[in-house]
Amino acid sequence: MTIIDRVKQEKIIAIVRGIEPNRIIDTCEALYAGGISMIEITFDQSSPTGNKDTYHAIKKVADTLGKEVCVGAGTVMTIEQVSLAIEAGATYIISPNFDKAVVAKTLEGGAVSMPGVMTPSEIVDAYQAGAGAVKIFPIDRLGTGYLKAVKSPISHIPIIAVGGIDLDNASDYIKAGAIGLGIGSSLVDKQLIQAGKYDALTQRAKAFVHKVQM
Repeated sequence: MTIIDRVKQEKIIAIVRGIEPNRIIDTCEALYAGGISMIEITFDQSSPTGNKDTYHAIKKVADTLGKEVCVGAGTVMTIEQVSLAIEAGATYIISPNFDKAVVAKTLEGGAVSMPGVMTPSEIVDAYQAGAGAVKIFPIDRLGTGYLKAVKSPISHIPIIAVGGIDLDNASDYIKAGAIGLGIGSSLVDKQLIQAGKYDALTQRAKAFVHKVQM
């Protein structure tokens, strides 16, 4: 199964951002127990140790849970970060923007590129550059009406919706034409994780899975 096929089937990519190293495996195991196997671990562009920290987090998850989860890298904005992520075990690269060099480096490394876009021109340009899917971000500022309108003339391009997605609107974006959703804080709740309430995190994951598979 390809990465894009997996997104179409599972419909959720959990965005794991800023989770402590000693909690990353428990977090991913809890999400997997709830039915979510696609995990995006993000780079922190503002941290001097962000690249190294993300490399080690991706590698830890890939080495420990590689048979269960499909790990990717998020907030990837440089070719250096692409190289680090793929070396660590990431199989897909997600960015907040579209950068041809980042897409090209991703393809060179054998991973799937999912750059961030907004306009129809960006969507088409990114796809023609080799993106496996594009990420419309921030979707909550645009809404389902925008997604439906964009999908009408370019229905052949797989779109992932990211930004402000929660239990109340998740299914709406799937119905509007997104093949999948990138979901951050409304799913990967830091308070639950820091409190060690991994069972509650699993239940939250199950609730999201139920919503998008309805």
